[in-house]
Amino acid sequence: MRIISKKKLRDFWARHPEAESALKAWHQRVRHSEWKKFADVKGSYASADLVGKFIVFNIGGNKFRLIAAIHYNRGIVFVRRVMTHPEYDRGRWKSD
Repeated sequence: MRIISKKKLRDFWARHPEAESALKAWHQRVRHSEWKKFADVKGSYASADLVGKFIVFNIGGNKFRLIAAIHYNRGIVFVRRVMTHPEYDRGRWKSD
């Protein structure tokens, strides 16, 4: 899968250094995936959830959330937001 963009991951781990290794691992795993549907994502990430049109990944032992839009037909994962669990729980990301 092609990931757009790693910059959002880097920006997040610059503010939250404890997330760096988990986000790098997520990036590496997704980059080498070939997902064709949500069931493929669930096969790789059992904790991934479909919330509206977005996929929500639990990162770093449930400390962080990564919100992505996946275009399966084009093989692209768009990183929409990365946030802490409390930021995610506020729900503001849903209106983006």
